[in-house]
Amino acid sequence: MSRPAAPEALTEPTERAGRGWTAALSLANGAIWVGWYGPLQILLALQAAELAPPGTAKESVLAWVTGAGAVVSMVSNPLFGALSDRTASRFGRRTPWILAGALGGAGALVLLAGADTVPGMALGWCLVQLTLNAAFAAVTAAVPDRVPQRQRGAVGGWVGAAQILGVVAGTGLATVAGGAGGGAGGVVAGYLACAGFVVLGAAPYVLLHRDPVLPADRRPALRLRALLAGLWINPRRHPDLGWAWLTRFLINLGNALALLYLLYYLRDVLHHPDPGGGVLMLTAVNAVTLLGTVVVGGWWSDRAGRRRPFVLWAGVLMTVATGLLAGWQTWPGALCAAALLGVGFGVFTSVDFALMTEVLPAAADRGKDLGLINIANALPQVAAPVLAAPIVQHLGGYRVLYGVAAAVGLVGALLVRRIRGVA
Repeated sequence: MSRPAAPEALTEPTERAGRGWTAALSLANGAIWVGWYGPLQILLALQAAELAPPGTAKESVLAWVTGAGAVVSMVSNPLFGALSDRTASRFGRRTPWILAGALGGAGALVLLAGADTVPGMALGWCLVQLTLNAAFAAVTAAVPDRVPQRQRGAVGGWVGAAQILGVVAGTGLATVAGGAGGGAGGVVAGYLACAGFVVLGAAPYVLLHRDPVLPADRRPALRLRALLAGLWINPRRHPDLGWAWLTRFLINLGNALALLYLLYYLRDVLHHPDPGGGVLMLTAVNAVTLLGTVVVGGWWSDRAGRRRPFVLWAGVLMTVATGLLAGWQTWPGALCAAALLGVGFGVFTSVDFALMTEVLPAAADRGKDLGLINIANALPQVAAPVLAAPIVQHLGGYRVLYGVAAAVGLVGALLVRRIRGVA
């Protein structure tokens, strides 16, 4: 007796993803990044400076809050990915989690806006990370669900472009709303603007596009022990996945070290007259150069049928950019670093994403496995504050910080050569 054919949700896609689907998914992804980076680039730093108790450095408050949120992100992304793998809703596996995560993330941003103590601020940010990671895990898994391998570099490019536009939009909303409201009122207005964008950005994908349905009889059993055991992939059995994960982690750690205290770097080292506006300008410069390479890099990688060389040289270029922040501590130096970082990170974002989807062990666990891979994005947010705060305060300041960031990123770029199953 022949075995029934695998349902659409569990097969390797063969039909090219349409432009409308790609645009809607990219918009939803960008909206999630607005919800993250409006706070990370501007609002959390302002809130930390306002709420820091006497005798406590604002850098330490910001490091503690962002570190706690990153821990939540690190755990919640693979967990929600695994839950979406097991969702047999008539609306599909991913759509219910995108909707719930966007609505929950908006509510958490509103809660964070009203925080008037450091513990309240930390709780609010942890809830933002929890809910938006539910949406992000589902959005990420939708790509290997619906996009064939030969198209993933290009689609990864559009998704990556949406991410950086989300960073720009979040930073812009936080800056404009903050300037309009002034002081604490500006921080609140910034959070509310980001919350509204998260909901509106996710709506087109949720309302207009069908998600493949997992039949209830093909759903893996939801047992806690099995679920927790699945949150580990043995790198000895899957070495390519292990090396790919480590490459992403180290490059992202270098990037996180470079960006964590950017507002304070402009204020305290470069003495920029408008640090918030300076962050916005650097983010815009970075976005322009990133947008110039993220889609082209992914498309070029698809055409070449290769991933590793693109990731390697993108990482090397990002290392050079971070090194500029260490060796050329001027406003023109910061602008040049932002431009180069955008070029490198654009190619890395699209091509590394495509590479990751090609080392996944099984279609049934795409959401969970990509969630584990996304820990390589979240864990640097935990490690970066732990490393950065003592370096800035006791071990040489920002010059040493950016030198360390460059070295870490370079090691990550070189390790991509250890991957064997992807060209």
